[in-house]
Amino acid sequence: MGIIKDKFKAKADVTGAEIKTLLKEHGNKKIGEVTLSQIYQGMRGITGLVTETSLLDAQEGIRFRGYTIPELQQKLPKAPNGSEPLPEGLFYLMLVGELPTEEDVQHVTSVWQRRSHVPNHVFDTIEALPVGTHPMTQFVVAIMALQTESQFAKRYAAGMNKKDYWDAVFDDAMDLIARLPRVAAYIYRRKYKNGDHIQPNGLLDWSGNFAHMMGYEDESFKELMRLYMTIHADHEGGNVSAHSTHLVGSALSDPYLSFAAGMNGLAGPLHGLANQEVIKWIYEMREELGTDTPSKTQIEEYVKKTLTEGKVVPGYGHAVLRKTDPRFSAQMEFGKKHMPDDPLVQTVWNIYDAVPPILQSLGKIKNPWPNVDAHSGALLVHYGMVEYEFYTVLFGVSRSLGVLASLIWDRALAFPLERPKSVTTDLVKQWLDGKDEIWGE
Repeated sequence: MGIIKDKFKAKADVTGAEIKTLLKEHGNKKIGEVTLSQIYQGMRGITGLVTETSLLDAQEGIRFRGYTIPELQQKLPKAPNGSEPLPEGLFYLMLVGELPTEEDVQHVTSVWQRRSHVPNHVFDTIEALPVGTHPMTQFVVAIMALQTESQFAKRYAAGMNKKDYWDAVFDDAMDLIARLPRVAAYIYRRKYKNGDHIQPNGLLDWSGNFAHMMGYEDESFKELMRLYMTIHADHEGGNVSAHSTHLVGSALSDPYLSFAAGMNGLAGPLHGLANQEVIKWIYEMREELGTDTPSKTQIEEYVKKTLTEGKVVPGYGHAVLRKTDPRFSAQMEFGKKHMPDDPLVQTVWNIYDAVPPILQSLGKIKNPWPNVDAHSGALLVHYGMVEYEFYTVLFGVSRSLGVLASLIWDRALAFPLERPKSVTTDLVKQWLDGKDEIWGE
């Protein structure tokens, strides 16, 4: 079937057998309780999903198959003369569950290079939209236009054995990941560079080629893209983009339809759009203060003003994490290495010094620390990518690695249609009055 397919199938067979044994022996074991506040407030903290690719710990941060971000930076293969991990290696790790060799990563790169052709009708579909359309809208429309290429949809319509679902999803996922940089770069050049498009360079790695097609040839920017694509790739299964992809995929919608759903979720201000909100907030602060290099005291006063107005400080807080996001820390280290004197980057660091103590003083903030969005935009601006509306598209290209690897696992493990039970407030009140027999299905 192919080197990666064969390795994945062997892993999936073993994991599937383990899950059958777990369910047979422990299927009735309760793993937690659900409170009314949880079901009314976004199902926070309810364990209701299995996602094999990564796990988010409130204190340690994200681990990909058990490895922290610093460990990935050390252990994953790099581009020639590079120091940041290649996201091809992270995808291999998430899919197969083993650290890849240099040869494994080169193989993934070559597979994606071969699968990267985008049909002309996809570009025609993008061109049918007004140029002023938000980049995320263009991105989702393009993904839907690519759905014509779905092998899963074709094979399912022809009558496919359930045991082969994973195989078709694997092919769709590999095709889609391979094509996304071309699509995203096309949208970027169309919207911001007068449609002056740049052809792919088939000799470059996935992230390096993406940077090239957007028009950035600086080697350190390519390194930033490799880091960016790695650290944004996955954040366990409960976040909106991952859960949406999983949920829609559980209906046996093909990977194109499922990933488009996830990207519609990522486009929300409370999810991926937050990274553009951070830069917008900093620009507004600098304009109001009349300086590109606000002092820590000025920043503190502006933060307090923002909070007094009933607004949030974008980039701070996280639904799960209770420490500085390791993804923020990785980007800060990149900034210290490549652009220590950049005024905008220094402002991000000064905000990092100023905001947590202020939020802590309020007494009701569980996590006053920065998340990944608090830093990413400043690094991009340093290299001239000032079009902050596009930042979420970068996030989306990266997030494809995790959610599509997970989708392959979903089908390999034959996960069923996701269909949780819902209740009405009237039923809740009856239950609280002691009518226990009506609770449940």
